[in-house]
Amino acid sequence: MEIGPYKLSAPLLVAPMAGVTDRPFRTLCLRMGAGMAVSEMMSSNPLLRDSDKSRRRMDHEGETGVRSVQIAGADPALMADAARFNVDRGAQIIDINMGCPAKKVNKKMAGSALLQYPDLVESIVSAVVEAVAVPVTLKIRTGWDPEHRNGVQIARIAEDCGIQALAVHGRTRACMYKGEAEYDTIRAIKQAVSIPVVANGDIDSPEKARFVLDYTGADAIMIGRAAQGRPWIFREIRHYLEQGTTPAPLPKDQERAMIREHVAALHEFYGEAMGVRIARKHVGWYLQESDAGRDFRSDFNALEAAGQQLDALERYFANIA
Repeated sequence: MEIGPYKLSAPLLVAPMAGVTDRPFRTLCLRMGAGMAVSEMMSSNPLLRDSDKSRRRMDHEGETGVRSVQIAGADPALMADAARFNVDRGAQIIDINMGCPAKKVNKKMAGSALLQYPDLVESIVSAVVEAVAVPVTLKIRTGWDPEHRNGVQIARIAEDCGIQALAVHGRTRACMYKGEAEYDTIRAIKQAVSIPVVANGDIDSPEKARFVLDYTGADAIMIGRAAQGRPWIFREIRHYLEQGTTPAPLPKDQERAMIREHVAALHEFYGEAMGVRIARKHVGWYLQESDAGRDFRSDFNALEAAGQQLDALERYFANIA
């Protein structure tokens, strides 16, 4: 798959997820076989740019792969300014968020709330595309609610305005993350436009990835929640797509080393105090199966020091098969 001048090494993208796809997580997913990892959403509000959160989200130091930065907002001029701001700081692709269903985003008429207003979509997309020389991509849902699936209309607007790739989550905003993703709308969008289309939603196995690519005709797939606690899913899917066979599971010692490395990277990236807090949710995802009773995770979440967390993981792994 190509986005402007960039050819991805695999048709596998890491979905932007607030509070998840920070630099340590993106780095890990890319190492595990993802073709591109989109950064956490950046607000177009210039008053928020100097916050610690924003500075960390803009941090791509030492990161490999194409740097795609997602921006969100509802004002065309502010979105254009945000695009320029991020390109000046190293973004190689600008991604526009019109897919987030969160209430705190939608109440500001950003994210998937914009799908209700095609004219505003056109204004925002046009302003951003005209503002920067790098490729601009767009992330949407299939519509506002099941009675108003206007994804095809939005896709055509996006293509006409110069969007160079489109990611589509197979749910409407009203559906949030409930029920099952549907792929008929994604297939219709792919048939309606000539730009690359990326299918997203409920892709949680190599077999499901193959099915979605074949059914929708999409050029690539995007993985979000299924990568939480399982970044090696990109390795599994990539092998399946390239070889047609299911790969052997990642050896347990490698899996555990990766978890420890990820936790240590979070400590370094955020500093000890915040890194310890951020690590708790990732360890919770990693150990959902092996710690079914949550006994270890309850104890782990009470730890306040980086060294304590790493030592606790060592003891835990030493005591399980």
